[in-house]
Amino acid sequence: MAWHLIEGEAGCAYARRHGCVAVVVDALRASATAAMLLNAGAAEILVVREIEEALDARKHWGDALLFGERGGLPPEGFDFGNSPRDADAAKGRRVIFTTTTGAQRLVSAWGAAAVYMGSTVNASAVRARAATNGADVVLIPAGLATDSSFIAQEDWVAAAAIAAAAKAEIGEGRQRFDYWRDRIREEGILRLFETAPHAQKLRDVGLEEDIAFCAQSNITGAVPTAVAHTRIGVIVRDLHA
Repeated sequence: MAWHLIEGEAGCAYARRHGCVAVVVDALRASATAAMLLNAGAAEILVVREIEEALDARKHWGDALLFGERGGLPPEGFDFGNSPRDADAAKGRRVIFTTTTGAQRLVSAWGAAAVYMGSTVNASAVRARAATNGADVVLIPAGLATDSSFIAQEDWVAAAAIAAAAKAEIGEGRQRFDYWRDRIREEGILRLFETAPHAQKLRDVGLEEDIAFCAQSNITGAVPTAVAHTRIGVIVRDLHA
């Protein structure tokens, strides 16, 4: 069993094509927010690609809360943004969730052997869950759906941190894994999150506190797990809750 690190849509396609376990790593912030929503007791999450799909879904899920972002901020009509610090509001509720990148990758990865969302906040739990399937694992640094050239430093850092502790064979992406593993040893996860280009985007919209929150390690055992595909998105639950 090998662990691969392949960014963005290429990683999603690789996992589907080769029957691998897919772990979507959107460290700032979708993977952390999804994990903390389930940690807080959200019943389930419907992950959709588009704002319009989220608003339409709420007509059928009248009790659901809308969480998500575009440009880092909640779209008009949403209850909350994409901050894991707001997750406690979802206790006992269903959530409809859309983000610029993480939600897109999660929906795109459907069809892999299993699909999870992971980051540093649930690294140990997602690592253990991914290893139980027996298939190769593809860690998918999410990148930025609207700009393939964007440097998703924090996503690679989180993916490398998950893989390093797995002590497994690294297949695709070995060179980049080695690079980020060494950077983690030298600088630490928090510093690498703080200096990521995406971190500055969060500072620009007044969400600096989310950076340190998302850089925490193993603060939850919740693993967002794709369990069903619907007409407009993917249902996510924590199967071990």
